[in-house]
Amino acid sequence: MPALHRLFCSLLLAVALLLLTPTAAQAEVHKYQDENSAPMLRSLESLRDLDYQSWQAVAYRVGKPGGPVVLRIVGYPGKMRLEHPTSLLVQAGVKEWQLEDITLDNELLAKDGREAAAEFALDPLLNDLTNKRPLRMFLPGVFNEMPVPPYVVAEWRDVQTEPLN
Repeated sequence: MPALHRLFCSLLLAVALLLLTPTAAQAEVHKYQDENSAPMLRSLESLRDLDYQSWQAVAYRVGKPGGPVVLRIVGYPGKMRLEHPTSLLVQAGVKEWQLEDITLDNELLAKDGREAAAEFALDPLLNDLTNKRPLRMFLPGVFNEMPVPPYVVAEWRDVQTEPLN
């Protein structure tokens, strides 16, 4: 009888741990409408650079899969003082990409005097990646290094390929 009681208590404890343990964060891509009511997919993540400053990394695509994916880096107003165009350097191991600054192509950002955001063409990076590996981003004059974890890279890849319906 004590062995059966111990087995029952062990099973009860295992079930309780499974139910009460928080699940791991799941990468998510959200469907929205842009300012022109066009359907869009986006991934929104908060990242910290090595100086412990917080930034939002927003990867988005308007239109069908395979359309251009844009990476918007957003900081506090006044943090993105850049001489446009300034490329975003991204590294993964020995591989390196210079992502084109397309901030001035966005009318709203071009007119926005807060200097809080910059946009970059993300497709060259996504088209070259074969897996979801961690990345390091460098934006001269803004941040020296910002790590990008693999789950964020997976979200960005989903933004590129996921259908909008």
